[in-house]
Amino acid sequence: MKRLGKAFFLRENVVKISQELIGKFLVTDFDGEVTSGMIVETEAYNGVIDKASHAYAGRRTKRNEIMYGEGGNTYVYLCYGIHHLFNIVTNVKGTPNAILVRAIVPKDGVKTILRRRRLEKVTSKATDGPGTTSEALGIKTIHTGIPLSQKMIWVEDRGIEFTKKEIKAGPRIGVDYAGKDALLPYRFRLNQNIINNYLYEWTS
Repeated sequence: MKRLGKAFFLRENVVKISQELIGKFLVTDFDGEVTSGMIVETEAYNGVIDKASHAYAGRRTKRNEIMYGEGGNTYVYLCYGIHHLFNIVTNVKGTPNAILVRAIVPKDGVKTILRRRRLEKVTSKATDGPGTTSEALGIKTIHTGIPLSQKMIWVEDRGIEFTKKEIKAGPRIGVDYAGKDALLPYRFRLNQNIINNYLYEWTS
């Protein structure tokens, strides 16, 4: 397994990076509890030109300021006052691109994941959304701004690759306010049959 370095996230094409994150592993280590999951769904947000982005038209707030930093840092925000949504900042400093991790398949620390999710067993819905993914991995808004090069949160390449045919591209979810930009094929999701196979293999 190989931890993804900063160079991976400093690249210009946020849509390409978002697609390439499918099959990579998001890992957390909080107080010695290591948990991980294979990323199976992502959404790309293309900075100031993307009406669905928090940084559209150069908008800057205390919450989204981290997006204007260098790629390879975390951006975690609260949605509906309940869900902690985990994003990865990409591109060079000053270009506010980000990728939302929408879903994972649990791999390491399943007992810890179940405790955090208050579940008795892993189901297909256990980590099938951005809020449940963050909860399963212990990620909260206090973790925003953390470099992925540190020891708390990082992304690994474990040698699992998928073809473009195995990854479906489509419009993002919950961004109807973005008009035509809501229809952009910036959401990537691994084929459900493949997801189900990994769920059965790793959590049964």
